[in-house]
Amino acid sequence: MTDKDSPSSTNAVLVLGANGKTGSRVRTRLTALGVPVRAGSRHGEPPFDWNDRGTWAAALDGMHAVYLAYAPDLAMPGATAALETFTARAAAAGVRRVVMLSGRAEPEALECEEIVRDSGPEWTIARCAFFAQNFSEGIFAGELRTGTLTLPAGPVPEPFVHADDIADVAVAALTAAGHGGQVYELTGPRALSFAEAVAELGAACGRELSFTSVSRLDYIAALSMRGVPGAEISLLDYLFGVLLDGRNSRPADGVRRALGREPRDFAEYARDVAVSGVFSVTERGRSVGARAYN
Repeated sequence: MTDKDSPSSTNAVLVLGANGKTGSRVRTRLTALGVPVRAGSRHGEPPFDWNDRGTWAAALDGMHAVYLAYAPDLAMPGATAALETFTARAAAAGVRRVVMLSGRAEPEALECEEIVRDSGPEWTIARCAFFAQNFSEGIFAGELRTGTLTLPAGPVPEPFVHADDIADVAVAALTAAGHGGQVYELTGPRALSFAEAVAELGAACGRELSFTSVSRLDYIAALSMRGVPGAEISLLDYLFGVLLDGRNSRPADGVRRALGREPRDFAEYARDVAVSGVFSVTERGRSVGARAYN
């Protein structure tokens, strides 16, 4: 069965953010297991759009479980109202299990988690550290391909989590018993500063990648000059000004608790990036191998 078919199995899963860093991986894994999957995205069939509640009913119809990844972020205004309505409709549609992607030590995310807990279906929370894949598949990839990354981040370390680990935990919670009512804090096994992470990426790729730390005000000004939308600037400022203050520096045991194994190390991610060629350069120094994900 393909994503375009109408899932009829009692274990069908709606994967929200199906083209994103975690959703695409969850979708691929479920499909490989033979689980009927419905891709929850604006281009899915039927489409799903967080900003168009008229699309929700068709997307939820016939679903046993939901991988709940809210976009653009749980910290954004309107997230709680959207989740209250969505989870109520999911329960009314017969959804029996919800696995939620969340963030560590985010007050807004914790409020959203409570909404999911109280919604009725069996729930599991995947409370994640900063994604390692943000360097190569996300907001920093374009800049890093030029050889440098500039952020308002100092020496505070972060235990970057591999998106494959998030997907493995989510799929286990969506398809197996024993994960209901669990909050899994998902991190890598060690914490690195952004400068250390960039250095590891450069070493693995065999090219010099540099990191520069700037003030929040200078960073906001630079983003504004580049024409970055105000909502995205606010989110990045919140991320670096509030969440990356050391509160999340300690690695957690969520991957081990959920899967019975250790999480992937950042070094493994860096080796995969090197093989992919994302940060390779031509003989003229122009970046090649760009990939973009939502």
